[in-house]
Amino acid sequence: MSKSKTLSKPAISSSEKSALLGTQSISSLLIKQAVPASIGILVMSLNILVDTIFVGNWIGPVAIAAINVVLPVSFFIAALGMAIGIGGASIISRALGAGDNDKARRTFGNQVSLTVVITAILVVLGLFYIDSLVPAFGGKGAIFEPARVYYRIVLYGVPILALCMMGNNVIRAEGAPKHAMIAMLIPSIGNLLLDYILIQQLDMGMEGAAWATTASYGLCFIYVAWFFLSGRSELLPSLGQLLPHFGILKEIGSLGFVTLGRQATTSILYLILNNILFELGGEDSVSAFGIIGRLMMFAIFPVLGITQGFLPIAGYNYGAQKWHRVREVIFTSIKYACLLGLVIFGLLYFFAPQIASIFIKDQNVIDQTAVAIKIVFLAIPIIAIQLIGAAYYQAIGKALPALILTLLRTGIILIPLLLLLSEIYGIDGVWISFPIADVTSTLITAYFLWQAMQKLQNPQLAAATTSQQDGDD
Repeated sequence: MSKSKTLSKPAISSSEKSALLGTQSISSLLIKQAVPASIGILVMSLNILVDTIFVGNWIGPVAIAAINVVLPVSFFIAALGMAIGIGGASIISRALGAGDNDKARRTFGNQVSLTVVITAILVVLGLFYIDSLVPAFGGKGAIFEPARVYYRIVLYGVPILALCMMGNNVIRAEGAPKHAMIAMLIPSIGNLLLDYILIQQLDMGMEGAAWATTASYGLCFIYVAWFFLSGRSELLPSLGQLLPHFGILKEIGSLGFVTLGRQATTSILYLILNNILFELGGEDSVSAFGIIGRLMMFAIFPVLGITQGFLPIAGYNYGAQKWHRVREVIFTSIKYACLLGLVIFGLLYFFAPQIASIFIKDQNVIDQTAVAIKIVFLAIPIIAIQLIGAAYYQAIGKALPALILTLLRTGIILIPLLLLLSEIYGIDGVWISFPIADVTSTLITAYFLWQAMQKLQNPQLAAATTSQQDGDD
């Protein structure tokens, strides 16, 4: 036997990878989990931004508005996959931490079945009511026809996207963040290449943009399916584990409803904003928000990445009753995320006109967008507290506080503010509503998170809370 073979390091098994969540240092774990997630979100965000640039320059500003109209519907259905994924991932992380691999596999099997059934039903309904939904979400006037074309084609691929979003969260939950990152990179890169071919080279217009998006979902699905079928996962379920299990479905539903609630309120937000902006400023204002909406994900991609990395670490260590590690990952995640948020805010604030001009050549849209950027993103440096605070309760299986804190910013505070301030201050009132909602929701979340941290300092109280949850399950 050669010396190199003798000294070769054996591959780490999938079960050993998940066990590392409870033993490695929090900082190194967070970097290992958050960096791939951040890269994936960054590339996905850049894909959305570049896609918007292509559409705006190759098709026109009305095309940006049309895509923005369709986003609430496709987001909501795709969010079902994300909701089922994150809800199940919380169960899986805690089950792996407690050594219950059978429950982890059964949970994943139920996630797959639930995602397929629900999204298929919603796609059929979405196509049936297409002519009612498009105008309801702001697809009026010149926006209607291109929005209808884009909506119909993209909806075909939404079930595949939902499975990808579900699978991606499960991959991360079992300690394989690099594979989760690759799963996010594939559709992003594929969409850009297909945009160039179908829009620029084949001159397919809105149909080309829609088919590029739908085909990119398929590429992502192929990779996610390969990960689970190739033996790289310890969660591949048996056929029997695909059958519904009421207790698991109930827990997936209660925890997943947190994510679904957030995405549902985002869809409602887009619906309200598109209609308000169309009434106040016409197609130009809808186009301006189309750019802002895409910048939102890009602007907070480091915070979202850290939040994604935080979830499996917090869930695993909570399941293993390692309270000091749970406290440490909360503090560390907030510290890193707030620092990164401050850097992103500076870039957006000082280069707002230049950023807006990348997307569109219409000076009126550029001016509106630049003003909006400076106002909408004022609270980015502190928004990490709100996101991680809500994510903590989701990670440990506390569905009700997670739901309340998740809906707090958009559903409870922002939407009512938009309706009120747009009546008083017009379009300026729309933009001002965002930082007010961010600051208010962050302060409230910080209070609840502080209360939770006090419980983690008391091992007996924390253990009793966990035991009560297990009894409820």
